[in-house]
Amino acid sequence: MSPSYDYMSSILLCAEDNSSILGFDEEEEVQVMRPGWVTQKRSASYGDSLMVFPLQSDELLARLVERESEHLPRGDYAERLRSGALDLSIRREAVDWILKVHANYSFGPLSAYLSVNYLDRFLSTYELPQGKAWTTQLLSVACLSLATKMEETEVPLLLDLQVGESKYVFDARTIQRMELLLLSTLKWRMQAVTPFSFIDHFLHKFNDGNSPTKLLISRSMELILSTIRGTDFLAFRPSEIAAAVALSVLGETQTVDVDRGVSFCIHIAKERVLRCYEVIQEIILMRNSALKNASPSVSSVPQSPTAVLDAACLSYKSDDVTVGSHATCHHASPAGKRRKISRSSIS
Repeated sequence: MSPSYDYMSSILLCAEDNSSILGFDEEEEVQVMRPGWVTQKRSASYGDSLMVFPLQSDELLARLVERESEHLPRGDYAERLRSGALDLSIRREAVDWILKVHANYSFGPLSAYLSVNYLDRFLSTYELPQGKAWTTQLLSVACLSLATKMEETEVPLLLDLQVGESKYVFDARTIQRMELLLLSTLKWRMQAVTPFSFIDHFLHKFNDGNSPTKLLISRSMELILSTIRGTDFLAFRPSEIAAAVALSVLGETQTVDVDRGVSFCIHIAKERVLRCYEVIQEIILMRNSALKNASPSVSSVPQSPTAVLDAACLSYKSDDVTVGSHATCHHASPAGKRRKISRSSIS
């Protein structure tokens, strides 16, 4: 049973109306570049993380496919990002920060994916105030905070979560208010269906029913995480991404009949799985071609699909940087400098 609204509100220690969350009735103090944090490292391998997932029946798969549409951004979100109707730099900055903190704490892969899922769903329906760069940072913290509460057994304090190159540091009350706005905007649908929900099923299906090895599972999870950086994969559903990823990682170690594999995809659009697979392969080919003309030090990068996609950043570091009419470059203030945001400055 899903937690009730009252129960979740008590956990968040926040009872304000979400309409006032970005209004800030009182002056809020924001510290820039707080130095130092506590880090607890875990295993870098994701293999064990998925081993406990049960193999889904076709009936359960059908229910997951039906549910996944409830956890997607608006249908026009990707196009609005590419056209500049939405500022792509906001998403880029937020995803960068989320992944850096995720790596710093070695959170599980699902925490990172959920964070970006919350971010995309929120940005597709809610317009952040313009000219207030701190709202992007606040949203990023709230997305990661809620995702870790959903998935992690050990969650840092909200202050400790704001590490690395955080331009602003918010107190717990401010973050909790942003969390409530995020929860309300996403209609409290936080247990999202993701590619991780399907990957075990497709690794079995495409491998003649054989259980996937830890290496295949780990590679799949890494490759899924690599798809969240750019906008190319926003056009695909989680089930389609999972099927395409399974075909890609199996193709690393064995000959895979892609058409035969796609024919096993029930309940999902086979042509879309094939297109998603082709997008992954196109990016790999583009990266390999670029590496042939690169220096020896660059060409020594491991050429697995995961490494290639991560290195290519899914075209978003270079191609997307010019998209968006409000793209700006923000420079951090010296450590210890404090900035107060008054009600008048954010109204």
